[in-house]
Amino acid sequence: MSTFYFIAFLSIFFSLLVIFAKNPVHSVLYLILTFFTFTIHYILLNAQFLAVVNFIVYMGAIMVLFLFVMMLLNLNKDTEPGKHYLAKLAGVIAGGCLLITLVGSLKAYKLSAPVVLKDPGLGLVKNLGKVLFSEFLLPFEISSVLLLSAMVGAVLLAKKEPKATA
Repeated sequence: MSTFYFIAFLSIFFSLLVIFAKNPVHSVLYLILTFFTFTIHYILLNAQFLAVVNFIVYMGAIMVLFLFVMMLLNLNKDTEPGKHYLAKLAGVIAGGCLLITLVGSLKAYKLSAPVVLKDPGLGLVKNLGKVLFSEFLLPFEISSVLLLSAMVGAVLLAKKEPKATA
């Protein structure tokens, strides 16, 4: 249980660093660390498939894409326009609403008994594979053909046609 609380503390700590980091590239790197702590939470909850998907999709693809976009944009304070006072007021109101919601949820907090799984193999990849390739074989294959056609379409759209010499 202490491992869970330590990882939960790290999740909150890195997510706060995402918000308060001055450099947007550092903010994206802290977001990657936050998603990594989520992956550890999934492993602690015995959800191996979700852990692998979170690791590959979010940390491996989306966050790297964010990092490259931010590096290409070359964000600096000179090009950033000033914020209007209405935007600042809306931020203060939204923050106040969030604070009220957090205080209300903490007042309604009650300790409950820990949840015990009846099936210890619930989140295992082996069991997911059995169900996926037996009951849901047709939808799985249709989605794979759809993704394959989307990939071929993206390649054809990105391919430059050679210029004809006349």
